[in-house]
Amino acid sequence: MRPNVSRLLGVVVAFASGLASAQSYPTRPVRLVVPFVPGGTIDAYARALARQVESQMGQPIVIDNRAGANGILGADVVAKAAPDGYTLLNNAASFVINASMYKKLPYDTARDFTPITNFVKGLGYLLVAHPSVPASSVKELIELAKKKPNAVRFSSPGIGNGQHLAAELMNMKTGIQMLHVPYKGSSPALAAVLGGEVQVAFQTPSSVLPLIQGGKLKALGFSGEKRLPALSNVPTIAEAGVPGYTYDVAWHAWFGPAGMPSAIVNRLYAEIRKALQEPKLVAFFREGGFEPRADAPAEFAKIFRADIKRYGDIVKAAKIEPE
Repeated sequence: MRPNVSRLLGVVVAFASGLASAQSYPTRPVRLVVPFVPGGTIDAYARALARQVESQMGQPIVIDNRAGANGILGADVVAKAAPDGYTLLNNAASFVINASMYKKLPYDTARDFTPITNFVKGLGYLLVAHPSVPASSVKELIELAKKKPNAVRFSSPGIGNGQHLAAELMNMKTGIQMLHVPYKGSSPALAAVLGGEVQVAFQTPSSVLPLIQGGKLKALGFSGEKRLPALSNVPTIAEAGVPGYTYDVAWHAWFGPAGMPSAIVNRLYAEIRKALQEPKLVAFFREGGFEPRADAPAEFAKIFRADIKRYGDIVKAAKIEPE
């Protein structure tokens, strides 16, 4: 048999094998690694989507919280897993930001993962303050911060995540110098501002709306382009005195290890798209300031790689030195 014919037959066999495995996939529980502690927005959204997808696919999706190093430890678990669709990663924008925040990672962000889809896109963060802070608006916070550099402290789930960069962008736009206090996850970062350890924080709406309504935090502004519908009385940060400021929350997405069969990737993508037709799940995401998205794998791969550069440019402009 001629070599080119043999090669063609090999491709056909491989394709048929991949298609067959996708049709039977999954035949056992799937592990979904969430590289942060339980209780934060990333974890809550991962669990909500996983519950719907597992009900459709007929196999459990087991959440594996592998917190540490701003999501690096969990991502590394997936990078080194077999690309068979049984170990997946649920991550957010900090995943691509890490590529610029660390001099050396145990994996290559662009090459060692298979992007599946971005299941939601965030509209923005709420800038919240502890009730004791003598500032009830963005302008008053800026005035307070200008009086004494680093006197106003802000929390985030770790160095280089979206909440950190949202605050650094505000520092850049206003010339103030708020001090970053990183924590090991969204929950402790929120607890820090609730307990008065720090004065302010940029937080996802879903995590702070009940606290704002209960008077435990006050909302000063919203980082998105438009006001948050759930808090229409709270101005955008641009409206509140920082012209040109906007920072969205980017995406939450699922990934697999590099080399996953396209048939399994497409199966997972189809199941996520189907899950996002569930009204209760859609309402849950929208209440938190996120819109369902689900770009096709090839399209999301382009977004993913473009965001590695986009956030890298913000890190450089903020003069954050890689660790």
